[in-house]
Amino acid sequence: MAMRLALAPIPFFWPADAVADFYAMIASTSVDIVYLGETVCYKRRGPTLAEWLAIADRLADHGKEVVLSSLVLVDGEAELKATRRLCANGRYLVEANDMSAVSLCRGSRFVAGATLNVYNEDALAILAEAGAERFVASVELSGAALATLRAGGPAGLDCEVLAFGRPALAYSARCFSARNADRGKDHCEWICEQEPEGVLVRTQEDDAFLTLNGLQIHAAHPINVLGEIDAMREAGVDILRIMPEIRDTALVIDAFRGVLDGRYPLGEAQARLSPLTGGLNANGYWRGLAGRSHAP
Repeated sequence: MAMRLALAPIPFFWPADAVADFYAMIASTSVDIVYLGETVCYKRRGPTLAEWLAIADRLADHGKEVVLSSLVLVDGEAELKATRRLCANGRYLVEANDMSAVSLCRGSRFVAGATLNVYNEDALAILAEAGAERFVASVELSGAALATLRAGGPAGLDCEVLAFGRPALAYSARCFSARNADRGKDHCEWICEQEPEGVLVRTQEDDAFLTLNGLQIHAAHPINVLGEIDAMREAGVDILRIMPEIRDTALVIDAFRGVLDGRYPLGEAQARLSPLTGGLNANGYWRGLAGRSHAP
């Protein structure tokens, strides 16, 4: 089967009209799979489950495979109730990003999210037995480690890998965005909505370092493994995941699709992405190095 492209759920807090406009645009792109839902913070007043399902229906009408993504951290009754409703939607596959979602999806098909932290064959087998039909590899898993995991793990599971975008590196029950604004988590006043691309953190030398996003910390620079597609095929990768940004997501999808379909030479596609990466095509994690590094 040809390698497919997936769009991860929006990690940032965007206004409702921006979310609607974004997915209307995505419907006309060549991405194959679209993940939808709030994964970061239950308190964000984004689309309701009914509204996400309406977006899902419109995307499905355009031929997209739709997956509903669960919260990555379920630490209270409200989050658990939301996760239970999501897993019982009855219409779309669920990406389980917390073991509570795995438990609720047990016996039905689901996607095992990257935040389940699968690093060995036994863990992968447990998820497959529970009903996982594919898994999203942990962002820091190297190509060599992934190839070993695929070779020794259960057969029949698709493998998805983050191919472009700023990965989430850390998660907390405390809100980084609220603390940055000298607010408590319970009185955040949705400060993260004012930063649709997150809050950039710089080092004392003024180098871009991290991005604050509610309960998550992301890298400041995107991963870009467009040049590793052949090696990913050999390692058993079936799906390339792209992280959404409020700008230029369609450009990224087109660059990857162009390389997969043979429309763009690799150099031309990388040149198209260069304004987004600053010329830093970070493939370090895939090569077993520091994530931000680039190995030719």
